[in-house]
Order: sequence, then C-alpha cells, then structure tokens
Amino acid sequence: MNVQELIVYRDFESGKILQDMSWVINYFEKESGEEVSGESMSHKGAREEGREGRDVSFQEQVHLAGPGSMPAQDTWEEARGLVYSCIHGLLDLAGTYGFHGNLWHCYLTDLLVNHENSYSCACELTGSVEGTINQAALHDIAIFKEFYDYDFAPLCRWLGVPEYALVEQYEGSRQGSKVYNARICARICDLAGKFCRNHTAGEMKDTLTEFYREYGVGKFGLHKSFRIQRKKDQVWIEPIRNIAHVCLDDLVGYEIPKRKLKENTDAFVAGRAANNCLLFGDAGTGKSSCIKAIANEYYGKGLRIIEVYKHQFQDLNQVIAQIKNRHYKFILYMDDLSFEEFETDYKYLKAVIEGGLEKRPGNVLIYATSNRRHLIRENYRDKEEIRQDMHTSDTVQEKLSLANRFGVTIYFGAPDKKQFQEIVEALARRGGVDLPREELFAEANKWELSHGGLSGRSAQQFVDYLLGRGRCLS
Repeated sequence: MNVQELIVYRDFESGKILQDMSWVINYFEKESGEEVSGESMSHKGAREEGREGRDVSFQEQVHLAGPGSMPAQDTWEEARGLVYSCIHGLLDLAGTYGFHGNLWHCYLTDLLVNHENSYSCACELTGSVEGTINQAALHDIAIFKEFYDYDFAPLCRWLGVPEYALVEQYEGSRQGSKVYNARICARICDLAGKFCRNHTAGEMKDTLTEFYREYGVGKFGLHKSFRIQRKKDQVWIEPIRNIAHVCLDDLVGYEIPKRKLKENTDAFVAGRAANNCLLFGDAGTGKSSCIKAIANEYYGKGLRIIEVYKHQFQDLNQVIAQIKNRHYKFILYMDDLSFEEFETDYKYLKAVIEGGLEKRPGNVLIYATSNRRHLIRENYRDKEEIRQDMHTSDTVQEKLSLANRFGVTIYFGAPDKKQFQEIVEALARRGGVDLPREELFAEANKWELSHGGLSGRSAQQFVDYLLGRGRCLS
C-alpha cells in the first residue's frame, strides 16, 4: 500500500498527511510482520504473551520480540511522531473544512473529489467514460480502498498512540466550514460514508464517478462563483467561499427582464446558441442580484460564475485558456461596467467578446451590468460637425462597438410610486414585518425621499431598518 504506486491520482495539493500515513503503515507492516490483507495485529497479539487489549511499550516489544527483531528507537519515535502530526493535521482540517465523523475518511474523500486529472475531468457532469483510463483509475481507487479499510488499532497500539481515536469519531463544532458552504461539506462527509459501505474497489469507483457526474470535480465542481487573482505573471481562478443565496423569485417585479435573462441562460446551459448579455438601467433595480440568482439557480446544471474587474481584462485570455476545455458552462461577470473617455481597457474586452482570431469557446459567455446603455461615456461634441477628428461617425461607432457586442440587452428601470409600494409590501410580508398597510407605505415614502429615491434597493434597506428595530416583527 504505497502512494508512489498511484498512476492518475498523484501530486495532491494537500497530500502530506497521505504521504506520512502511507510511510507509517508500510513501516509498521515491515517491522511488525503485519500485512494489510493478512492476520490482524490484535489476533496475533492474543497468542503473544497475552498482549491484546493493552498498550505495549517499545521496551516491552524489544524484550518479547528478541534481539535484532525490532526497529531502531529513533525510527520508531519518528513513526510515532508522524502519527501525532497527522492527527494534528486532521483535526486542523476538521476546523477549517467543517468535517465530522471519521476524519481520515473525510480527508481521503476530499483528495478524490478535488483532484483534477484525465479521468475525473472526463467524468464531470457526463458520468462514466470508456477506454484504458478506466483501468488506470481503478488501479488507483483500489489503493485508496485499502487506505479506507485499514484498521489503525494495531498500529496505534504498537506505536502507543491511543489519541488516534479522536479522529475516528469526531464531533464537529457549530462554526461550520471556512472553505466550503454547508451543503458541499455535507456532501463530502456523506460520500465518505458511502465509500465505507462499498465492498470492492469497483463499487467505490462507481460511487466516485457518480459524484463527478452530479457535482463535478475540483474547485469548479464544488463552488458556484470565482474571482481572478494574479501574482506576477501567474493568473489563477480562486473560489468565492460565500455568495448570497438569492433566487430570481426573491426579486419582486421585473418579470419581463427576469424572463429574458432566464431564457438566454436556459439556452446556454442546454448547449444551444446564446448571447452575451448586458443588464443596464437605473441604480438599485436588482441587476446584480439577478446575476447572483442565476449563479444559485443554475449551479446544479453546471453553470459557474467568474467575477471580472476592469483592471483584469488583460488576463481574460489566460482565464479562458483554463476553462475552455471543461464540461462546465462559465459566465464571465462584470459588475457596474462603464468607461470614461480616457480609459482604453474596453479594447481588450472587445477583442475577447468578438473580433480576435481565436474563437470564443462555446462554454463561455459574458454577462455585464451597467447604469449606462452604451457603456462608454459619450459627449455632445462627438456629434459636432467641426472638430479635430475628421470622421465624426467613426468616433460614435467606436464608442458603440462594445455595447453592440452584447446580443441581449435587458433594461431595468426604476419603479414608479405604486410599484415601489408593491415591492415594500412584498418584502415586509416576507420578512414578517407587522405594520398596518397605510402606516407601512407612509414610512416607506419618508424613507425613499432621503435614501436614494424609488428603487428595489431602497425598499430592501427600509425593510431591513424595520426588522432591525425589532418591535415590528410579528
């Protein structure tokens, strides 16, 4: 049982615990004469001086085994120290990842669901695949199966590490995961339990393949949304750990804009032709909330959102290179997109959307929100007959060319007084605010006059204000 024999599942990002445990297990089997598939240490110990059921010191083992039969003291101490180090690492993972139950099993499961390789990436969202890669994957899963089924009790008695029991039945804290949301953490813990119930490596491989098909693999499989990070010349995509769990139905009104956005996104995730989409209009009308809702509602269908800022447009080609061959659908999301006349970063975006030699991948779309319909600031002088630029129409076309690359444009206008009151009433009812209707509207009208005017945002802020006062809760 050696991690060096793995073929497909190699070079784990968090694989030190696995490496250390593998070394300790192999060392124990070599020095004690124990084998994974052989007689357990507890049965063997029953015949050896009645040692079963109690810890045996290193000195006692030397005496019982005879001269030349035991390992060097320093190597034994090193193995014992490694086990304690692994216990520390597993407990630390539990606090960071929110794992519970058998932490060793959860750790192994986390390695498998996060490892992006030729097999796992081929299985994501499509299920089992054919070919030789299956045999290589089965070989590796058989090694992992041995790690799952391994009984650490004899090893821990031999090394004198009773504290290993702490990681076998670990009760998690209420703090939750700092890496995964609660649902993802629960899925990984559940998958660890399923692996334990699998009797063969083939069954375990089928269980893992089904997980890949349903949830995907790696960071793109386990997270909904991402941001771009750069360090020197290295660009990578980093998960956003927490995203507001909002749905399209939570946005009161705007039924036509929501329907247009949903229709375009439905076509995209289904593999049909779809357009880049621009959501524009008045501030506080729910444009950004719609994108968050899309990320939540289409996650199960393989849609992922990558947030992009203006200063990162130069990195878009590197980002697209990392996602173009994955089975997921990706939306590059640009919030509050607009440019002043002196800003030229939009030229990078134009080339990425449409115009570069390389065709944009079919699994990538761009969704943007803006308060400006045409994205780039325009001036009356752009229309003047006499100016330094001889071709006035060229100036206008240059400024319109970016907006025209969005095939779907959706307008979000500020609500009128009646629509604003309908939004307030719906949000208040949803939040449990107990105020007479007339009083609610009167207070809402006062609020919007000094808090940004008529908009869905000011309505939500008003309801949050009422809820914060406490006395309004029913």
